[in-house]
Amino acid sequence: MEPFDWSLIRSFLAVADTGSLSAAARQTGISQPTLGRHIRALEARLGAPLFTRTAMGQDLTDAAHGLLPEARAMRDAAARLVLAAAARQPGLSGTVRLTASRVVAHYVLPPLLAVLRQEEPGIDIDLVASDTSENLLFHEADIALRMYRPTQPDLISRHLRDLSVGLYAAPAYLDRHRRPQTTEALLALDFVGLDRSDLIIRAMAGMGITRQRGDFPLRCDDQLVYWNLVRAGCGVGGMQCAIADRDTAVERIAPFLTLPPLPLWITTAVPLSHSPRLRRVWNHLVEGLGRSA
Repeated sequence: MEPFDWSLIRSFLAVADTGSLSAAARQTGISQPTLGRHIRALEARLGAPLFTRTAMGQDLTDAAHGLLPEARAMRDAAARLVLAAAARQPGLSGTVRLTASRVVAHYVLPPLLAVLRQEEPGIDIDLVASDTSENLLFHEADIALRMYRPTQPDLISRHLRDLSVGLYAAPAYLDRHRRPQTTEALLALDFVGLDRSDLIIRAMAGMGITRQRGDFPLRCDDQLVYWNLVRAGCGVGGMQCAIADRDTAVERIAPFLTLPPLPLWITTAVPLSHSPRLRRVWNHLVEGLGRSA
């Protein structure tokens, strides 16, 4: 039998990992029809079906379960090959793919990257503004800025600093309500919440405050939209103090309540740490974010 086309294996793994063609298309950027063709081509090569369609998506068949370990081994080997090749590229010229949360990418990184572009015009930057975690070991990004400590092996990580977080609301909203002087008065106000994410609910639970999704009358998972809802006067919301304290559209409230800070980490895959241009971008971010994030 001829070797498998890697693109077929990649499409198979995307559908297996996400559970549907539509989710796999969003993850990979490959169209659903193309993914479907790849799955059918792989099934034809194997002579067995790989998925059964259900109301919930695509379920793996026994044949697919048997293929998964070797397919994942192929993916891991391909990822190591790409990382090794990228690490061996000499000089400071080339592209560095950097990922960060939408808030950090929007408010914090632009001035740092403007300075870097002046100092290193040969380095191109692909900035991926995303609140999902790209996999560095599969070279979905070269450097990641994350609000948690990465635990995967084969990664190099460094804690940059802890970011203070406060509660804010628009003056127009506060003019319609009393500015809260106690926790009880604060909790009587409307809070802008998250939709599918339980991040705020878990953070409040850690402070001894029990809330459910329905307690937030307006909800949005997009962090930039979330913040603009707060700025527009839709209710109270949390934000990094370094960003919100400079925003004239909001006013900080409830200083009597201490919110847990956000840890800021920078991380990359071990092989990439040997790349001169990766080291240059890494050092620039470490210096700039450690000082001004």
